[in-house]
Amino acid sequence: MKTKIGLLGGTFDPPHTAHLIIAQEALTALRLDEVWFIPVHTPPHKTREKMADPYERFEMTNKAIKGNKCFQVSAIELERKGPSYTVETVKTLKEMTEDTEFYFIIGGDMAEQLENWKSIDELKRMVTFVVAQRPGYETPQNKNASIMHIKVPQMELSSTLIRERRYQGKSIRYYVPEEVWEYIEERNLYG
Repeated sequence: MKTKIGLLGGTFDPPHTAHLIIAQEALTALRLDEVWFIPVHTPPHKTREKMADPYERFEMTNKAIKGNKCFQVSAIELERKGPSYTVETVKTLKEMTEDTEFYFIIGGDMAEQLENWKSIDELKRMVTFVVAQRPGYETPQNKNASIMHIKVPQMELSSTLIRERRYQGKSIRYYVPEEVWEYIEERNLYG
């Protein structure tokens, strides 16, 4: 029997409660064995000043998933360094594993841009995309077998909002898991 693994990639700058809810809903809805969080080293399509260091984002993601034995954090894209493309990551993961079926979890915001991803047709042959609803984004209903949709509780929560609140001196407590909040406070990230 194949192992079913959900992959949740992103900058995780910082990882927040909505990331965890999406991962848990995918785990439950699709009866996955695990969900692997994959922080990117350098996002190919996002550049901004004051992005947390890749290893700080990795550490925050580890803190965020602590206590959930079905969640893991992969350093695969951090070890590669430079811009990360999903197709390269999935190829490497497929080479490293046997009898594994991968489900790539994305939000509705990413679903709108999916057809622009590098080598998207090849990627669709390697994974099943799982689209989680996200406020403010239409998730195109696609009859393509490589794309599934799951319902998740709707939260208008994003890493951008958290960074903005932090910059403005507003509290972000409970927007992120407690250990992530403590880490951000200790290191004065996003201030």
